[in-house]
Amino acid sequence: MIKVGIIGATGYAGAELVRLLLGHREAEIVWYGSRSYVDERYAKIYQNMFQLVDAKCMEDNMEEMASKVDVIFTATPQGLCASLLNEDILKKVKIVDLSADFRIKDVKVYEKWYGIEHKAPQFIEEAVYGLCEVNREAVKKARIVANPGCYPTCSFLSVYPLVKEGLIEPNTLIIDAKSGTSGAGRGAKVDNLFCEVNENIKAYGVAGHRHTPEIEEQLSLAAKKKVVINFTPHLVPMQRGILVTAYASLTREVSYEELKAVYDRYYQDEYFVRVLEKDVCPQTRWVEGSNFVDVNFKIDKRTNRVIMMGAMDNLVKGAAGQAVQNMNLMFGCEEAEGLLMAPLFP
Repeated sequence: MIKVGIIGATGYAGAELVRLLLGHREAEIVWYGSRSYVDERYAKIYQNMFQLVDAKCMEDNMEEMASKVDVIFTATPQGLCASLLNEDILKKVKIVDLSADFRIKDVKVYEKWYGIEHKAPQFIEEAVYGLCEVNREAVKKARIVANPGCYPTCSFLSVYPLVKEGLIEPNTLIIDAKSGTSGAGRGAKVDNLFCEVNENIKAYGVAGHRHTPEIEEQLSLAAKKKVVINFTPHLVPMQRGILVTAYASLTREVSYEELKAVYDRYYQDEYFVRVLEKDVCPQTRWVEGSNFVDVNFKIDKRTNRVIMMGAMDNLVKGAAGQAVQNMNLMFGCEEAEGLLMAPLFP
């Protein structure tokens, strides 16, 4: 059995890791780390875990944890993983970091967008960006996996085939994204109170959301040239889900059949990416609670542009599910182990 430790087990992403790993046949959680709830029973914090988890929460002590587990998930805010990590820990254990600490290769870009000093820049180069559909072989050999952000995952997978094939001009790309409130985490914030969110939709982080450089870096690698985009996220009154609608100019005249063949070629062997049938638009309700990403596109011949769409659960494929998918690859498990649940509806 793979022994698992979770730092940040009482946040939303951490709780989702617990839910998924309880159904994993080759993994066992032995350390539920939480600074806020030390010595409290996990099932008291999350009542859905009553009679499923008997353990108490423990300190977020990465040094001690590393001697007792095979893999550590860090489901924490930016900066914590980098502040705790050292070479001695990496000699003992593998790390899947759900924060942004190791996603961006240029430390100056990270520090500019996140507004904090990076405490472990020596590990940035070796960290593998954990988008399994693109970096599968590198993930298998990694000591540190940088689990992608929720918006970048959905945005990238929605547009990747057409960027990679040079069928769109990436610098014309505009990404409009909408997310449920769980994406902001479990901490109490006025903007996330029921009365603030209910019956309301708003843009935020306009022209400055910190997932922008992550999306741009991955698209630049795909396009093999520097890509600059417009990315605007919106908060919508639902608990889970991300919907991406992206727009870009085509580089030449194309048919539906040609673009569909491209998407199919890129994703036909990717179990968790579902290319929908013609004229079917992705919806968050059809992926909720699952590790699936539903994608599709529509050509607008009038403007010579293409609209690319994607929907996924921000807590599963956008966080915990993708982290488990990465762990599976790192330890030689079946990639879909623990992730074969159908989406929830209603």
